[in-house]
Amino acid sequence: MSKFVTFHDLKNSSVFITGGGSGIGAALTEGFIEQGAKVAFVQRSDAGEFVADMQLKHGVTPLFIQCDITDIEALQNAIQQAEQAHGAITTLVNNAANDARHSLSDYTPQQWDAGMAVNLRPHFFTAQAVSPGMRKLGYGSIINFSSISYLMGNAGYPGYVASKAAITGLTRALARELGGDNIRVNSLLPGWVLTQKQLDMWASPEDLAAHLDRQCLKEHLAPRDIVDATLFLASQASRMISGQAIAVDGGVVVTG
Repeated sequence: MSKFVTFHDLKNSSVFITGGGSGIGAALTEGFIEQGAKVAFVQRSDAGEFVADMQLKHGVTPLFIQCDITDIEALQNAIQQAEQAHGAITTLVNNAANDARHSLSDYTPQQWDAGMAVNLRPHFFTAQAVSPGMRKLGYGSIINFSSISYLMGNAGYPGYVASKAAITGLTRALARELGGDNIRVNSLLPGWVLTQKQLDMWASPEDLAAHLDRQCLKEHLAPRDIVDATLFLASQASRMISGQAIAVDGGVVVTG
C-alpha cells in the first residue's frame, strides 16, 4: 500500500494497463490493486508468476491477457475482454514501451515502424477503444506515459525520443477531443527509473552518477515512485487536470 495516499474513488474502478506485468507496469498494477481497483493488463511475455505473486500478497488476481500491443486488433479485443470482466474502463494507462538504443546511421524504415508500433501507435488505438465506454459513464482518465528523454534532448535512441515527444502532442489533442465528455487525458513523464532492465543493460556507475547530478533531489527513482502520481491522475482528485505533461524525475526538467 502507498505510504502516502489513499484514493477512495479508485475502489472497484476498472483499470487497463499496457505492459502491466514487469518493471514500472508491475508497480502500477500492484498500486491500483492496493487501492481496491479491478485491474486488467496486457503484456507480450508471460506474466503468470507475477499474477500468482499478486494473489499471494493481496488475495486478488489481476486479469492478465497475453497480447502483443503492435497487433491493434488483439489489443482492442483485450480491452473488450477487460470490460466484460470488470465493466467499462475508467482508467487507461498506456505504459508499455521499448527504449532499445539505436543510431541514426543504420536505423532502417522497418525498425522505425516497429518502434512506433510499440511506443506511439497503441496510445491512439487504446484511447479509441476505451472512449465509448468512458463517454457512457460520463467520465474517465487516460494516462499516457511519455519520458523526459525528449525534453533533455537525449542522444542514442532518436526514434524512441521522437515517439515520446509525439505522445505529449497526442495527449493534448485527445484532451481537447474528449474533454466535452468529461474524459481527461494527461501525459506522465518519468525520469530515469531504475527498473531491473535498466540496471542490467544501461545503468553504469558513471552514468548513474552523472544523472543524479542533474536531479534536484539526490535519490535515484524506483518504479514505486511513479505509482502515486499515476493514482492521482486516475482519481477524481485531479478532476480538473487535463492536457498536461507532468514530469516525475527528481527535478531534472521543467515543463512550464
